[in-house]
Amino acid sequence: MSTQEVLCGTGIDLFYGETPAVRAAGISVCRGEVAAITGQSGSGKSSLLYCLAGVLPVARGEIRFEGRVLGDLDDEELSTLRRERFGFVFQYGELLPELTVEENAALPLRLAGQRKAPALAAAGEVLERLGLANLRDRRPSQVSGGQSQRIAVARALVHRPAVIFADEPTGSLDSSNAASVLDEFLALARSQGTAVLLVTHDHQVAARADSRYTMCDGLLTPQVREVS
Repeated sequence: MSTQEVLCGTGIDLFYGETPAVRAAGISVCRGEVAAITGQSGSGKSSLLYCLAGVLPVARGEIRFEGRVLGDLDDEELSTLRRERFGFVFQYGELLPELTVEENAALPLRLAGQRKAPALAAAGEVLERLGLANLRDRRPSQVSGGQSQRIAVARALVHRPAVIFADEPTGSLDSSNAASVLDEFLALARSQGTAVLLVTHDHQVAARADSRYTMCDGLLTPQVREVS
């Protein structure tokens, strides 16, 4: 893991109306690092994730990505940043049903303007690394839940983003599938130097991270690892 910081948030406040969702949160993630935020439902962890990804505007505080302040970017610049430099994995995969598995995995490259043939070729390589090459021509309705989540991981990694934001990436899977999907996801992300920021209620998932934080009532607290 590199010590080069890619994403940093300081003093982040977010409100829904007058209700605080995130309070003075600070977090830093380096290249190739896996950082996990745990907390109960409603604690603010997903809200913080989407603030750091530039999806939710913050009330106060600053978020920097590779030295650029997200609050200084206009909507078009933010959209380009999310499309080209960020990746996303959601709890239920969120695959497009009208596209094949390979087309779903290639989507970030196609949205960035890459021609179809090289985009599909790059998607095929990632799918093969995840053991999904034989599914490339199927539709999402023709694959299992575990396979669907692996396809979502392939889509998040195909354009080699600097950061992947993962919101309960194994929350919809049984324990066996969750463990294998997480293993493959984190190994592939680390191999290409992609930072991963994930939120989860599962402490076994969080234990796989390099750094861990706990969220409670909008307050973010770093966890100190015990030395054995």
